[in-house]
Amino acid sequence: MTLKEIKIDKSWTLFLDRDGVINKKIEGDYVKSWDAFEFTYKAPEAIKLLSDIFGKIFIVTNQQGIGKEFMTEDDLKRIHHKMLKEIEMSGGKIEKIYHCPSRDEDMSPLRKPDTGMALKAKTEYPDICFERSVMLGDSLSDMEFGRKLNMTNVFISNKKQTISSKNNMFDLRFESLFEFSQYLCR
Repeated sequence: MTLKEIKIDKSWTLFLDRDGVINKKIEGDYVKSWDAFEFTYKAPEAIKLLSDIFGKIFIVTNQQGIGKEFMTEDDLKRIHHKMLKEIEMSGGKIEKIYHCPSRDEDMSPLRKPDTGMALKAKTEYPDICFERSVMLGDSLSDMEFGRKLNMTNVFISNKKQTISSKNNMFDLRFESLFEFSQYLCR
């Protein structure tokens, strides 16, 4: 079964990871300021297209750079404010951004692959149905997050490696957020 056969409409919710999906990931470091933030290929345009398809779009992002004191909550707010402005100028809409500032070793229930951010979204937006939701991310922890909630998982990777032992973690795979948006719009 494909997403096109499922017939996604405004009753569906899209959960997006940020780093590696919306913006380019900085390997071995964190996006600590707007100067270091760079959208992935046509990401704002993709979010505009996806806003026309999905009822709600949320960003769920681990931001342990805060817990490690490489950046502050205010730094992250400034980055997100400017990111949302760019997305809105392209015609896209993000309902809300959820983030977890905790380090991996802190074992926070908000940190993916735990489902705390999605459960928080569900309490604030009770019409969310996880079975009518898509999780789109670039890591296996994103895919585990989606699986725990029975979401449809879309893996973003522009690397040609095969993830054979874990490939049951995702339903579809694309090279970019833009490619995914084009797939749904065809």
